[in-house]
Parts: sequence; C-alpha cells; structure tokens
Amino acid sequence: MRKIKVITISRKRIFQALTGGVALIALFVLAVVPLIGGATNLVATVTGTGTAKLVPIYSVATEEKKVAISFDACWGAEYTDDILEAMDKYELKTTFFLVNIWLEEYPELAKEISERGHELGLHTVSHPHLGGLSEGEIREELTDNANLIEDLTGQKPKLFRPPFGEYNNKVIKVADSQGFQTIQWSIDSLDWMEGKTAQHIADRVLDNIGPGDIVLFHNNGEHTVEALTPIIEQLKKDGYEIVPISELIYHEDFYIDSAGIQRKK
Repeated sequence: MRKIKVITISRKRIFQALTGGVALIALFVLAVVPLIGGATNLVATVTGTGTAKLVPIYSVATEEKKVAISFDACWGAEYTDDILEAMDKYELKTTFFLVNIWLEEYPELAKEISERGHELGLHTVSHPHLGGLSEGEIREELTDNANLIEDLTGQKPKLFRPPFGEYNNKVIKVADSQGFQTIQWSIDSLDWMEGKTAQHIADRVLDNIGPGDIVLFHNNGEHTVEALTPIIEQLKKDGYEIVPISELIYHEDFYIDSAGIQRKK
C-alpha cells in the first residue's frame, strides 16, 4: 500500500507568499503607472487605500538651466510698479496669478502687467479654501476669474494656482476639465512673512534653487523688490534663464510624479 506524503504549510509561509505577491504587484504599478500617464496628462499616486491622489506641478525635470519666478496678487499694490521696473531692467517676463478682488481694485495695473508682456494666471475670484467648496462653486471661481482677466487684458489664462496652495483631487479635476493646468511652487521665498529681510529672502531662494524650479513671490511683499536684484543677478551669473511658467513646463507627452515634478514621458 502506497504511503501518502503529507506536506504541511505553516500560516507564516502562506502569509509570506501572499505578501510577496502583493509587493510584486505594487512594484509593477509604481513602475508602469507613470509611464502610462493619462488622457489629461494627470498622473496619480496610488495609495494604500486604492485612492488615486492627483498633484499639481511643483517643478519641472529638465537639464536646461531654466527657472520661473512668479507673483501672487491678492492684496495691495504698493510695490508692484517697482517689481515691473525691475523686470524691465533685466528684460525678464514672469507669471502673475491674479485674484478678482485685486483685479477689481487695480484694473489699470492688471492691464499694465499684461502690456509689459507678463503672463497672467488664475488665482480665483475670492481667494477661498477651495477644498471646502462644491465642484460647481470651484468651477465658478475659476471661470469668473478667467473671464475678468480676459475682459481687462485680452489674455486667456491657461495656468491656475490654488489659494493658500491648498488642493485636492476635486480641485485639480475641475481645473483640468476647464483647460487649466494647476501650478504650485517648489520654493517659497517667504516674502509674505513678517520679520524676513531682503537678505533672508534672497538667501532662501539662492540656497535652494536649481533647474526647473518655480519660485513663489508676492506682488506686495515689503522686501520683495529689494530681494529680487541679488537673486536675478546671481542667477544670471550662474547661467540661468528666467522664464514665465508656461515656457518652463511641458505641454504634451508628460506626467507628474508623486512629488509634483513634471517629467517627459
């Protein structure tokens, strides 16, 4: 009579086999998903819950020594003319993200920014916390903002920066559905923070900047103009080209990784 050999598999071994398979699947997803991209060029990070997290562009992966500096305008205009003069002095074009409450108070200045060749982007109507709004309310914030910018300046904005830098999937999806690319920043100059001198601001930017970075400034920072001179002169000395954001980012065949770095496919 034949003896039947019984093979005993411990629970521990079964668990190891299962977790090993899951790990292989996870590695496959991480390797392949960024290469696939999507119809809208929005690439998600796969989380443990299966939720796809969308991210805006924080910076661009490039070997070219190109960077973008940008200005958010939602309060005051005391220093804006000086910023424009500095841009003219160094023959630079940049990107200004404008809020309707600012546009309504300074319509002529908005026109001048555009007439001097600077790019205009959306920063909403009322500078709200967008994550707490419905899709319809977010869409209205963006559409009304875009309409006012176009009515005042003739420019049709293509870029959008969320107020406070706050976003979620809903915000990015609505912006994308309206044809707006969501933009963050990789370096915050902190020119908005009390107690920061021009030297602090310049050092913070120059100590951290590299190819593809997007720097956040504000149009009405007390020491912004003073900080811009050493920043621009050092960047030029180091061989950098300063361009508007739309000239830094890719417009096709790209994906955005989980860190917000835009990369070519």
